[in-house]
Amino acid sequence: MRAEELVSPADGPAGAAGSALPPEVVPGSLDAATTAKVEALIEEEEGAQHRFRGMLAWIGTAVALAMSLFHLWAAWDIVPTTVLRFVHVGFAMVLGFYLFPVSRRFRHRFMPWDAVLIAAGLYVTWYLIAGGDDLQDRVIFPEPMDLVVGWMLVALVLEVTRRTTGWVMPVVAIVFIAYAFLGNHLPAPWTHRGYDSERLIPHLAVGLDGIFGTAVDVSATLIILFTIYGAILQLSGAGKFFVDFSFSVMGGKASSAGRTVVLSSFLLGGPSGSGVATTVTLGTVAWPMMKKVGYRAADAGGLLAAGGLGAIISPPVLGAAAFLISEYLKIGYLDVLRMAVIPTCLYYASLLFMVELDQRRLGAASKAVEVPQATPARELVRKYGFHFSSLLAIIVFMVLGYSSTLAVLYAMGVAVVLSFLRRDTALYPRKLVEALAIGAIQSVGIAATCACAGIIVGVITLTGLGLKFSDIAIQAANGSILGTALFTALIVWVIGLAVPVTASYIICAVVAAPALTKLGVPDYAAHMFVFYYAVLSEVSPPTALSPFAAAAITGAGPYATTLQAWKYTLPAFVLPFVFVTDPEGVGLLLSLTPQMTWLDVVWQVALATAGLAALAAACQGYFLRALNGVERAGFALAGLLLVFPALLEGVIPWLPAPHWIGLALAVGLLALQGRGRVAA
Repeated sequence: MRAEELVSPADGPAGAAGSALPPEVVPGSLDAATTAKVEALIEEEEGAQHRFRGMLAWIGTAVALAMSLFHLWAAWDIVPTTVLRFVHVGFAMVLGFYLFPVSRRFRHRFMPWDAVLIAAGLYVTWYLIAGGDDLQDRVIFPEPMDLVVGWMLVALVLEVTRRTTGWVMPVVAIVFIAYAFLGNHLPAPWTHRGYDSERLIPHLAVGLDGIFGTAVDVSATLIILFTIYGAILQLSGAGKFFVDFSFSVMGGKASSAGRTVVLSSFLLGGPSGSGVATTVTLGTVAWPMMKKVGYRAADAGGLLAAGGLGAIISPPVLGAAAFLISEYLKIGYLDVLRMAVIPTCLYYASLLFMVELDQRRLGAASKAVEVPQATPARELVRKYGFHFSSLLAIIVFMVLGYSSTLAVLYAMGVAVVLSFLRRDTALYPRKLVEALAIGAIQSVGIAATCACAGIIVGVITLTGLGLKFSDIAIQAANGSILGTALFTALIVWVIGLAVPVTASYIICAVVAAPALTKLGVPDYAAHMFVFYYAVLSEVSPPTALSPFAAAAITGAGPYATTLQAWKYTLPAFVLPFVFVTDPEGVGLLLSLTPQMTWLDVVWQVALATAGLAALAAACQGYFLRALNGVERAGFALAGLLLVFPALLEGVIPWLPAPHWIGLALAVGLLALQGRGRVAA
């Protein structure tokens, strides 16, 4: 169950038997079978939750509300770092064991073992807080009870992660724990001295390098605040307004279907930061219109999933991993947003290119499209235009000099105040309590993931595996930046197949990014590279939840939809290689080297835009007319040379300015297309 289903008893507005779909999805817009499929996919990402009624629902809401209020207070006042992290994980364990059953057959029932686990979580949290500085001082020489509590904490974190995200993440963590104990029996270069419980467990469970490391710190100080902010926006109707506005602006035009998906995915995804929620919300409204203009089910699902993916890379919220970039690099979140602006614009430009080619290929210009939202855009803006403030408020506060924590806190206040401009959006106390509870519950899975990832990172730092892996990656690539980038991308992608985006980034930021920085790549470029390839896991099976959710809505095969999602997203995912292989590629992150000017940035953006257009044509097999095999290969090569000139420079280092070759090839192919069209 999603949070909104727990907030009140069955007779409340968000009754316990409510839908697991995002709040923006209109009830009845999906049939029962499709709704069940989509809910099952959402549960794969968020875990299968209870749907309690009566007193159990009120208790869950009270705990979730307490979690939100504690973190709002911690954002305003000073709370010691260790206390904040301990309490954050403690709340995650309590809510995790209360809301998520041990298995599906025990859903909607609070079982005795859940009470035992909650009591254990509360005891562990109390022990850590009560231990204070004395506990921290004896990390090297722990007492027997310290080890008992440490093992309890590790086991509880593994179990709450299993309940909220599935088996894969805990199993990976267990493998790393085994590596810490048994690594001295492995051959070089993987061997290490070996560690026992007295050395490993305090490192993981007491200090700030394991479970309570950087990931949990970011989860406790930023991520939960942004999930609360997102819940406030959704409960005030911002998500519905963005979808309605997009359909109204684009509706009635020949190519409105695809363009609407792109625009609404940006507006809806930016504040939400959730790929699956964005995909489901758009799919329920957009699929009927896309079907009318000729989209095949798999094509439509692929575009919807690609739009949802944009939610994770779109300012001002991005995905949870973006907050970790800020903390790992010790830079402001505003700097992360700045670096994401141009890649996000180019991603959506790539989707627009694909959509425009879709319209040509489908011949949609001659087809009339009914607009699902009858209200004119001007009227929507007059009534609900204040929701646009959600796209700007956080950035404005950070530009004014406030920290990321205070910026999101003040942005929440602005959103709550503005919601009272209209009666139907006003966040009266009951609705505000609901939003605060939803925000807390939506952060439980992320908090559990961060804590479990802390086990993995703790083992990596203790054993020195990160440094060893960097050397292995560089040696495997013969010291080539291009080869190391390809190897790193592969590793990030493979890890992303098994674990969520946040966990994938956390692991690879410690293991893979140092390999690139050792070769002279700026640390911010290396981390953005890892971030974008971690995001790619959102459309890669077996964790391709966005395409699978889109497939459930359109009725297409899930893997056929996933392949189409790859097609729509592939051109943009060539882009991160520019960050790390081209010295001037950091211009796409709005970061300049001493030798660069802003004209170099403009040139980089122009080349990338032209290259993405060429790659879009190659992926679609269509430009002014259908492409034959040779033309398609030519556009693909031209696009790669424009976006990624280091690809050819790495193979033929003596070849000057590959981008000019790509540009000439693209112009030649365009001329050939024009002649062919005239002849036809």
